[in-house]
Amino acid sequence: MELFLDLLGLLLTLFLLCLGFFYGRWVERRHVRSLEERERALAAFPLTNLRTAPPGAVVREAFLVGGCAVIAIDYWKVFAGSVKSLFGGRIRSYETVLDRARREATLRMIDEARARGAGAVCNLRLETSTIGGGEAGKSPGGAEVIAYGTALVLA
Repeated sequence: MELFLDLLGLLLTLFLLCLGFFYGRWVERRHVRSLEERERALAAFPLTNLRTAPPGAVVREAFLVGGCAVIAIDYWKVFAGSVKSLFGGRIRSYETVLDRARREATLRMIDEARARGAGAVCNLRLETSTIGGGEAGKSPGGAEVIAYGTALVLA
């Protein structure tokens, strides 16, 4: 009976890891597709990390805009990252979380700029931080990215 319960526990753990892998992958792919569509729609919007307005632009008004995104790390990524950290090296599964958060925050910042009548954003800056994770009984954590810049209303 004890062997059966041990085997059942192992199978349940493997099932939950597989479920986390496939569901997390599905959610991530869906979010990436959404990001790609929104980035294509905003591809013509001038955005730069330079401190000055685009050359030849006549600026009528300038103001600060920002966007924030928090992307959670799913349990599969935590498991894969833990295994990878035993051997060292880059944890690529975490890189996708940061990339998605960066892109989402930037798009939200552009949306705010457009809603307020801006025709360009310059001086784009990104700030990142990790949230939660590492504590027993807590969520696996996530990444927060704040994008901010100077929105320009062009004449």
